[in-house]
Amino acid sequence: MKFGKEFAAQMVQEWQEAYMDYRKLKSILKDILRFKQQNKEPLTMATTTTTTTKGALNRRASLYRAFSGLTNRYKPVSAMKNNEDEVILVSAVQEGGVEGDYQTMFLMSGEEGGEFELLFFRRLDDEFNKVLRFYKKKVEEVILEADELSKQMNALIALRIKVDNPVVKGTDMVNLADKGFSSNSSSLSHSHPINGGKQGRTHMDVIQETEMSNEEEMKEIDNRHFRPAPLDVLNHVKINVELETPIATLRSVIKSSKSDLSFSKQELRTAKEKITQAFVEFYRKLRLLKSYCFLNQLAFSKIMKKYDKITLRNASKAYLQMVDKSYLGSSDEVTKLMGRVEDTYVKHFANGNRRKGLKTLRPQAKKERHRITFLYGFFSGCSIALIVAIIVSIHARNLLKSQGRDQYMVNIFPLYSLFGYIVLHMLMYAGNVFFWKRYRVNFSFIFGFKQGTELGYREVLLLSSGLSLLALAGVISHLDMEMDPRTKSFRTLTELIPLFLLIVVLSVTFCPFNIIYRSSRFFLIRCVFHCVGAPLYKVTLPDFFLADQLTSQVQAFRSLEFYICYYGWGNFEERSNTCEESEVYKVLYIVVAIIPYWFRFVQCLRRLVEEKDTAHGLNGLKYFSTITAVAIRTIYSHQKQKTKTWLVLAAATSGIATMASTYWDIVIDWGLLNRNSTNPWLRDKLVVPHKGVYYAAMVLNCVLRLAWMQQVLGIQTVPFLHKTALVAVVASLEIIRRGIWNFFRLENEHLNNVGKYRAFKSVPLPFYYEYNADKSI
Repeated sequence: MKFGKEFAAQMVQEWQEAYMDYRKLKSILKDILRFKQQNKEPLTMATTTTTTTKGALNRRASLYRAFSGLTNRYKPVSAMKNNEDEVILVSAVQEGGVEGDYQTMFLMSGEEGGEFELLFFRRLDDEFNKVLRFYKKKVEEVILEADELSKQMNALIALRIKVDNPVVKGTDMVNLADKGFSSNSSSLSHSHPINGGKQGRTHMDVIQETEMSNEEEMKEIDNRHFRPAPLDVLNHVKINVELETPIATLRSVIKSSKSDLSFSKQELRTAKEKITQAFVEFYRKLRLLKSYCFLNQLAFSKIMKKYDKITLRNASKAYLQMVDKSYLGSSDEVTKLMGRVEDTYVKHFANGNRRKGLKTLRPQAKKERHRITFLYGFFSGCSIALIVAIIVSIHARNLLKSQGRDQYMVNIFPLYSLFGYIVLHMLMYAGNVFFWKRYRVNFSFIFGFKQGTELGYREVLLLSSGLSLLALAGVISHLDMEMDPRTKSFRTLTELIPLFLLIVVLSVTFCPFNIIYRSSRFFLIRCVFHCVGAPLYKVTLPDFFLADQLTSQVQAFRSLEFYICYYGWGNFEERSNTCEESEVYKVLYIVVAIIPYWFRFVQCLRRLVEEKDTAHGLNGLKYFSTITAVAIRTIYSHQKQKTKTWLVLAAATSGIATMASTYWDIVIDWGLLNRNSTNPWLRDKLVVPHKGVYYAAMVLNCVLRLAWMQQVLGIQTVPFLHKTALVAVVASLEIIRRGIWNFFRLENEHLNNVGKYRAFKSVPLPFYYEYNADKSI
């Protein structure tokens, strides 16, 4: 792999604009090479004689130089580098006594083609200064964050002493901590001299541990002036109560989200969990910052060596020396911070087990396994074979014209169609993951997946192909058992096959054992619970993204309702039901369709209250219009004698909801239709290089949005297609539209993160310091 591709692949994608623009510099070098190739022949002919004469003179002059010695240990002055060989001079511009940007003076600009090389060094300086400024800014941020984490650790250890009340060899640690020991404000980011000159010991190193085992250790502690964390810190600290649960949300309505400490074990456990998460995320930030520094240094080295190779000069040495001496090459704050974080985490959160601690701080990347590829290929092949077998069976037995066709389509088809909707949605998600990875959209960070647990497209295809194989096996076994004279007596068992399949799927989904991607299953379940309790849970992107997916699975929810009606109150043994005649079923038919949109509506209201952004209010109105349209359209479709009044209401509400949703999809969610964009009617930054993809997606989104209006438009039946099959086709088109929407929605979110250099999650810290109460904290 060429360095340019490897460089792009290893970037922190949200920081890609802050990296050295390797492509731009390489394109300038190509211009220099092209110029030299065009002027190569005349240049060579004109300088052949001069080169020969100069070479002879150099060889003759070398006979009179001082001998440098066989071991090359002695270097006289005449052997030093000649200033005439210098190509560039690099200097730092002083701004107010502070070292500022770096500038390179190209000394050969008078030569033919020198303007190209002069342009190269100007662009090179711009890129280096950009990288240097960004790196300095990020290092300053992590140092401030390290100070804050140190204060959090002060409070945590004081709380630990207060709660645990440890006694070590007869010494009450609480009383010792209450003696008013005053500690200097220490932090992770700076070293403080301890005991008159020992450097490098930080706050994390001087904290009294409660696991002392003998008197010698206690004496050693006293000799080095070790003390427990001062408990007076707790007098100036409140605990942050994050609104992550319904109870916490309801409590926050009555009182502030910051409460006094109660010194309970639950409080200590919660604080420890939050600080642990903060340390893991902080260490990840340090690792990415170190990678950023290394990759850019490597990129400057590569581009300068390429310059030397093309121009036959020796400028790389001088420039790379400057890079090494600059803050980018000489700063070691990040490396030191990483070491201190490792020591602190191992000491306080891993019980001194370094291997365990580093395993948490440095999670291994997930390895691609060939068996997954083999299994999803095998399951897909079997699924295709079953589809062919079902088609052949239907055609051979002429089931489409049989007397039981309508009975089967009304009673059995909706049961199996549920699995079809789920499989189709999973296939679309697998395609999303594939293209997100291909175009470097950091979907795992956006969704908040724990590193190493996110499902790749192969894993999603494995699950979808496995579910399709299970469902298709149920369909063909259902047909065979019904047609085979030997199994006709097992009619009840035959009708229960769809129910068995549903129970198997639900059992796997809620299985507590660590099988079949448990972390991903529990992540999904947690997001579903957050959607159900939307107004009482803090709304995050995975929650409202999942709620959007559910709005495209309305027919799947109706299939679940039919399961309950068919097996609960229907005569499934005789393959008949009276669900359509029940008023309760009709009301629930509307409610079930509204529920996903209601989730999104209350999520928008919650975000409107928290963020005070009117855009969330407008988004809520959009979903409310959709709720109205779905309700009126469903009532109209269930009328035996359809009236013009309900038709006009259904058409009007559906039209308004469709236009509002389409506009929001394209303009707000996708960020397209920008008239002033450099890409006509799109946006300035595009992930997909082919602009036609965006125009096609906008048109397709508009067309598929109209599919749900087929009832209002009077398209109730299609030749050779049963009514329930038409409903399934329309529902499938909506799932396909949602799959397309997913890609561009996350692409726009990713570009927003790139524009704001947002590459890390903000982890809420447990303690809040009241700075106004005591400035010395």
